[in-house]
Amino acid sequence: MKTIAVIEDDEYIGSLLEESLTAEGYHVIRAWSGTEALLLLEKQKPSLILLDLMLPGLSGEELLPRIKNTPVIVVSAKVGIDEKVDMLLGGAADYITKPFEMRELLARIAVQLRLHESNTAFLPAGGTPTMATASEDMIPENISDRTCVMTLGSLHLDTETHELLTGKDSVHLTRTEAAILKKLMQNPGRPVSKSALLEDISRDTPDCTESSLKIHISNLRKKMKQADVRESVESVWGIGFRLHSAE
Repeated sequence: MKTIAVIEDDEYIGSLLEESLTAEGYHVIRAWSGTEALLLLEKQKPSLILLDLMLPGLSGEELLPRIKNTPVIVVSAKVGIDEKVDMLLGGAADYITKPFEMRELLARIAVQLRLHESNTAFLPAGGTPTMATASEDMIPENISDRTCVMTLGSLHLDTETHELLTGKDSVHLTRTEAAILKKLMQNPGRPVSKSALLEDISRDTPDCTESSLKIHISNLRKKMKQADVRESVESVWGIGFRLHSAE
């Protein structure tokens, strides 16, 4: 049974969420303030967190950066685009505004749980991509003698040769495509803004600009499809891009 943490100071909304989630088969734990939530999360590891922003004590904005390796859906009355963008770039997996339809929220929860399971299926306990070794399971044979391979799910990227490895073959990426993929692999399941992508990959390659980024992303998608990997690059409207892992 998956555990959902409801961090909400409104008694009515919190009870409504607990009742609906329990009816869907989830175990629910609750906190009524950011400070109480911090103590709760030190003792328990939920599968997903529903986080209000306007909390007594520690606010939701202050609490979010302290939550690691757990998907967070912000449930807030703040409807401004700036708040939404800030929270998504700050680590939230999704954002839904109050009042909300329970069916939509339940669907978003199911999606985020599925994404989180998929993105962490082949990750170590720390939740970050690792350098592959020959002894790891489900690693293509052609990387057994390579030492600079970054792996995430079915993605295996040689960061030196810029090759996307699959089976006994490989798909060559340009320096820019490899830099984009590397950045996305370092943030599994989380949206990466266009500005963050451009700033980060400029260290590896100077030929990517805001106007050409979409072209590089399009070419990368084609090569990932050619490599027949489960992961794909998904556009996040108004923000940037993230890695999505299909079932």
